[in-house]
Amino acid sequence: MDRDQPETGRRAFLGGSLVAVTGAAVAGAGLLAGTNASAQTTSVKGTEPMKQPAVVGYTNIKGILIERASYPARTLGTRIAAIVFKPAGFDPGKKYPAIVVTHPFGGVKEQTAGLYAARLAEQGFVTLAFDKSYQGESGGEPRLMEVPGQHIDDISSSIDYLIQQPGVDADNIGSLGVCAGGSYALGNAPTEMRVKAVATVSLFDLGDARRQAMGTLSYEARMQRLKEIAVQRSKEVQGAPLQMALAVPASNADFTDKTPALYREGYEYYRTPRGQHPNSTGNYVFTSLAQQMAFFPFAQVETISPRPILLIVGGNADTKFWSDGVLAKAQNPKELFIVPGATHVDMYDKPQYVGPAVEKLTGFFRQHLGDTRAA
Repeated sequence: MDRDQPETGRRAFLGGSLVAVTGAAVAGAGLLAGTNASAQTTSVKGTEPMKQPAVVGYTNIKGILIERASYPARTLGTRIAAIVFKPAGFDPGKKYPAIVVTHPFGGVKEQTAGLYAARLAEQGFVTLAFDKSYQGESGGEPRLMEVPGQHIDDISSSIDYLIQQPGVDADNIGSLGVCAGGSYALGNAPTEMRVKAVATVSLFDLGDARRQAMGTLSYEARMQRLKEIAVQRSKEVQGAPLQMALAVPASNADFTDKTPALYREGYEYYRTPRGQHPNSTGNYVFTSLAQQMAFFPFAQVETISPRPILLIVGGNADTKFWSDGVLAKAQNPKELFIVPGATHVDMYDKPQYVGPAVEKLTGFFRQHLGDTRAA
């Protein structure tokens, strides 16, 4: 295990979080997540009211409606668990534009995705935050896989659900992704024509991060990692236990003033009460790194046009270059909106940064999906 201990730096967090975790505690956590997912997803049928608080750090002072939902993951034959947020005074006889919100790598619907969904519901949209397949309360085995192709289709399955709901304007569906969720939103939109407008917050190119780790992972190291994945997958198919890897740092004990901001912030959000949630375990299946490395989410981003793209990023985010790259590649209409002073993870939940982002998203989606004040 020692040889897989990550160095303090970007490679550990971005280049695949190279810690191999096979201990009983983590194996148990993965098993527990699977058990909980099966039981809870089975119990959630259709739509039902949800007790507060549904989202970490969110207080429903605007009286929006918050409901649990479950629907098929079409390509898996399992179920996706979601939270649906509806405006205060929601009237199913009217038509409201709707937005699907995709959570970050390692996250769940009750964290930042749910926060943005709730805040946009306050502005008059019907919104849905879901757990990606294999994660949170959604189905799929083995637990904690990160499978880009499946997650892209999870967005389409979420749209399948939304367009069948009373009060949802099926002709005006938007897509929003936070962090790696932005990769999935931009990877889905080119071929999902039901999405009329797409936006990202703190965009994170999961495929590029796994292949290059922001320039710190050499080609030779990547090839070695793929060989290790191949060996491990062969072991697992012959009965060996799953090998897990860290999605976020497990401890801040080794942090120094040279530790990258994104590395520290991942710990601060996911491992402390600030954003911590029991379904966000901080681990993922090691062998799924191969699928992540094969993910090129921006390959067809120019074909989203003439549907609009909005990229929201913190001015101090060390991941801003990914949003800049999409802006350069995409065709009009497109826009980059910078929130001064914010880092990558600041945009997840800090009110002084989320506020301007929600205001910008509200104007963007009202312009392109319909003015919610007229609903």
